[in-house]
Amino acid sequence: MTVAKEITRLEKSSVKLSITVKKEDVRSEYDELLKDYTKTIQIPGFRKGKVPKDVLVRKFGDALKGEALGKIVEKAVGGIFEDESFPKENRPLPYSTPQVQEEPKLDLDSDLQFSVIYDVLPGVKVEKWEGLEAEYPDVSISDDDLSRELDTIRERNAIVLDKNDGEAAASGDVATVNYCELKDSGEVLPKTEREDFTFTIGTGYNIYKFDDYVIGMKKEETKEFSITFAEDFEDKELAGTTKKLRLKLNALKIKKLPDLDDDLAQDVDEKFKTLEDLKNSIRERLNKDLEYRLREIKISKLLEKMVESTPVEIPESMLRVELDSRWRNLARRFNTDANGLYKIMGNSNEKAEAIVESWKPDASKALHSRLIVETLLEELKLEASDEEAEKEIERLALEANADIEDYKKYYEDERIRDYLKEDIMERKLFDILLDKNTLKPGKKENFMDLMANNG
Repeated sequence: MTVAKEITRLEKSSVKLSITVKKEDVRSEYDELLKDYTKTIQIPGFRKGKVPKDVLVRKFGDALKGEALGKIVEKAVGGIFEDESFPKENRPLPYSTPQVQEEPKLDLDSDLQFSVIYDVLPGVKVEKWEGLEAEYPDVSISDDDLSRELDTIRERNAIVLDKNDGEAAASGDVATVNYCELKDSGEVLPKTEREDFTFTIGTGYNIYKFDDYVIGMKKEETKEFSITFAEDFEDKELAGTTKKLRLKLNALKIKKLPDLDDDLAQDVDEKFKTLEDLKNSIRERLNKDLEYRLREIKISKLLEKMVESTPVEIPESMLRVELDSRWRNLARRFNTDANGLYKIMGNSNEKAEAIVESWKPDASKALHSRLIVETLLEELKLEASDEEAEKEIERLALEANADIEDYKKYYEDERIRDYLKEDIMERKLFDILLDKNTLKPGKKENFMDLMANNG
């Protein structure tokens, strides 16, 4: 089939592909379809394969034209994309299906003209990626950070003992409670009952944050109370509401923390002989975490600078796929799928759409950065060899304290190995960016705030 084609660039990295199929090819495709019909279709009064063409046309003319049109359009578009000479920059993205514009009409005596619209990979030209300047947070590991880690270790190694009957609950105690919401009438609100829920008083690790109401209670005591939640309360379902609750204290335990000494260090790991050994190990780990986080931030700051000077039109289909991916990731955090997450949202279109809409700026920025990275990888011709992949597998296994051979088996899968090589190439690129640009410490920030902020 011979076709004439014309590309028109549209907004947001879309293109319009206008196609003309010569009338001779239109007639040929139609006649071929008609021939197939005559061989297979049966009509009362005619033997199979013996139905005259004019009878078929009279009886099935519109259906024949519709099917022929579909086949011609599909064949013409497919032929263009299968042609290796068709420019790469004009090919559709894998997730952007070409859509026919203004359904064409089939005229057997005329050329067929129609257009399809689809998204293409955005053109990216990174004008400046060297000589940039950016700041990163000025952070160091403090004595408070070390003390906090040691407190966590003491908590993990604490002995939990039953508190004496008659003693009141206090902050730091481990409480086991039954709780439920109550209607104004005092009846239990269905599906709000929770039994034998255990938490440490003062941590706030409960939905309603009722820690203060438990303090002073004694075992087997029941209490009813109301809590009014602020408009900016973290749980949006509770924000701005008043809930009446019933709480029963079933059990009360007290934690006995171990002394901060050499014995504790040896309990943590026999490789530690003294408390100072444990402290040094913690400092080393925290500094490693800090170094990794600061590297991420430095790279992010440089990419932000490049985004500002590198205009890119993000295709709608690309943004849609990114948002769908984020929705699925959120669902996995709730141990469900995309549909299950929608049900958790109360089957509310408005709530789901509001969440997705709020993601759009960050998703667009992430895609913009990703396109810049891919462009630089290609321009700098960065590669990862099989030998580099092998060394990386060994490094990952040692870091995870896992069997190297098991890791090698996992990376025998070609697709997974390709992902590994992509990571290696990205790391090479980021090393170059960090080397070719100026980064200096800026505003002071504490370690915990830095690690808590993933933005």
